[in-house]
Amino acid sequence: MNSFPRMALFLLTLTWPLVTAGAQQLDCQPCNDHYGRVQVGTSVQRIVTLQNVGTKSLRIRGASTSGAAFAIGSFKLPVDLGAGKTVKMPVVFDPTTTGKNTGTVTITSNAKNPKFAFDVAGVGVSTAKTQLNISPASLDFGNVTVGSSSTLSITLSATGGTVTVSGLQSNSPEYTLPGLNLPLTVAVGQNVTVTVQFAPNASGTAAGKLTLTSSADNSPGTVSLTGVGVAAGSHSADLTWNPSNDPVIGYNVYRGTKRGGPYSQINGVLDASTDYTDSGVSGGATYFYVVTAVNALDQESAPSNEVKVVIPSP
Repeated sequence: MNSFPRMALFLLTLTWPLVTAGAQQLDCQPCNDHYGRVQVGTSVQRIVTLQNVGTKSLRIRGASTSGAAFAIGSFKLPVDLGAGKTVKMPVVFDPTTTGKNTGTVTITSNAKNPKFAFDVAGVGVSTAKTQLNISPASLDFGNVTVGSSSTLSITLSATGGTVTVSGLQSNSPEYTLPGLNLPLTVAVGQNVTVTVQFAPNASGTAAGKLTLTSSADNSPGTVSLTGVGVAAGSHSADLTWNPSNDPVIGYNVYRGTKRGGPYSQINGVLDASTDYTDSGVSGGATYFYVVTAVNALDQESAPSNEVKVVIPSP
């Protein structure tokens, strides 16, 4: 008879802590939520379901967040939550900076876990589009002697974020990019210079195009190229002038090698037009030209203003 109360006392001592442990317990679904990529200046709201998984009613007294990009939405407190019941709580992600944002949501209640916390995260992305700026948009190399070369440059800059140039190609073998190493990184606020070389392999106009492939939103970019190949020793000076206000029968063209003369007449017969091509020039030389008008009485006017012409080398 004396052993029965001791057995009952033993059972009572064993089961009492189990009942207390499950009385009030808060849980959530989903927990540790990730909001993905959200543009800066916009917000995304996710619903978290809070549940009392215990056997007694509990009261939620407070809800707060850490991390400037996260906030509790419309959620009226306090909330009494019966055993097994749930309540929906909105959590808002509103990034103000680009990159990964993390935070913690903390729920305070009279549950066994009075400060229930879970993590949240999201990535803020810029609303600005990345742009690769190319200046100038075209290059004109002018006259370049066949067998020689000339170089000009373009400048690359970026807006909206760093740009990586992965491809830069010319569609003509006469235009090359000496010293170029890819990939090429162009940061915001940085100017990157790219050298373009024109080496004509024949006389005549040579048109080309550069194509720049990059990570920018405005990729690909292009640059127009033009140049004229000139055969060695084939230089000339093309002259034009305004017609005389008085009646004339033609013009004489004079050339000198010093400013102000002396000049020598270079046209064999009177030039009835208002243009003249001097094919007797030498590469690398500098010439000075004047023109006179001749009337029907064979009277010659005073010289016109002087024009300086520099002949390319060779």
